[in-house]
Amino acid sequence: MRMVSVAETRPSTHPWAVRTEELQVRAGRHLAVNGLDLTLGTGVHGLLGPNGAGKTTLMRALATVVKPAGGRLSLLGEDSTAKADLRRVRRGLGYLPQHFGFYPRFTVREFVEYMAWLKEMPKTVIPGAVQRAVERVGLADRADSRMKTLSGGMLRRAGIAQAIVNDPEVLLLDEPTVGLDPEQRLDFRELLREIGLDSCVLVSTHLVEDVAVACTDVVLVHEGRLVWQGTTGQLAQQGDAGDAGDSATERGYAALLRSHRGQVPA
Repeated sequence: MRMVSVAETRPSTHPWAVRTEELQVRAGRHLAVNGLDLTLGTGVHGLLGPNGAGKTTLMRALATVVKPAGGRLSLLGEDSTAKADLRRVRRGLGYLPQHFGFYPRFTVREFVEYMAWLKEMPKTVIPGAVQRAVERVGLADRADSRMKTLSGGMLRRAGIAQAIVNDPEVLLLDEPTVGLDPEQRLDFRELLREIGLDSCVLVSTHLVEDVAVACTDVVLVHEGRLVWQGTTGQLAQQGDAGDAGDSATERGYAALLRSHRGQVPA
């Protein structure tokens, strides 16, 4: 009998999954996201920017962890800055923060099951969905190991598993490849491409080459604003031989950063 996935039980995806207009989000007293306009649809989108650019704060806002201080944020057709049904929106989200918490005595399976329950997935689909998520991140042989026994890379993969267990329409991954070895990064890139065929995936990373290989387009933020958005091919065309970087993509990123430092559009 064919297993029915969560994705097959939900409404069809929206033409755009994420839209922000003049979005403002605070990190403490600091306005870390300041007037950001962004629209994202199906595909894998790489989020780049220097330290302090507002990437993590933006991801937290998109995950509905923090409430915007101003502007508009729409997710899956719901205006989350108004009276949106956040519980419904969250059922369609997957989120891996840069640092995530877990109960160390939980097994990998129990951890992913618990996160599936928090996402209000139907009880009947949870066991199959958990098994599939664990297999997709290469942890099937460690599914019954306690979280406290896992290496850093395995913990990261367990975090990815909980983020994808509900087949989210919007998947938000903040520095997902930290701790992964080169082979695991290759597998992860393939997983991203697979998920991005019918979902909106936003990956925040410092590894430009991960973006170049796995992403359909690139979003560059600086001082809390969108300063550039385009395909990975267009990013590679932005630099020249005089820019820092070992690849055309890295040189393009370096060139854009140089051109926008202190020149963020109003």
